[in-house]
Amino acid sequence: MNFFKPYFFIILFFGCSKQPSELDLLNKEHPQGHYGNHMQKGVAQQIHEILNKPDEYLNKNILVSGVVDDVCPMRGCWIQISDKNQAGPIRVKVTDGEIVFPLSAKNHSVTVQGTFVRLDLSKDQAINWKVHLAKEKGIDLDPNGIVLQKEDYFEYRINCTGAKVL
Repeated sequence: MNFFKPYFFIILFFGCSKQPSELDLLNKEHPQGHYGNHMQKGVAQQIHEILNKPDEYLNKNILVSGVVDDVCPMRGCWIQISDKNQAGPIRVKVTDGEIVFPLSAKNHSVTVQGTFVRLDLSKDQAINWKVHLAKEKGIDLDPNGIVLQKEDYFEYRINCTGAKVL
């Protein structure tokens, strides 16, 4: 009987110290709060200001406010945000698993901080990206049927280090 006591305490310890799973975080009911690193204080830019002059902001750390239009349905690893001037959307990407945006963040105001970048895609990458985004939403796309537009070959995004959902 004494043989099992240490194992009992080990199981009890690990069973009681469980962190929320990625799925739990994705399905969090109330999204308000901080995600990732706390943000520096400053005036948040509007999305239309950044997208109207993207070269001025490329590879710079920025603070941006907007409304969450969409959330990655698989892992919560990105959100799309737009602003009241209907600019955007712009994708806000995080390192998978480090930050998980809950699906309930949709239609909430958000302020994000991170590096504004341009992701350039080859034809194959652009097609695969469209297929991937559709698959995340449960849609099967035939890659041979995809017609690419000029804007499909690049994406502006914010590589996010911190966010606050209101």
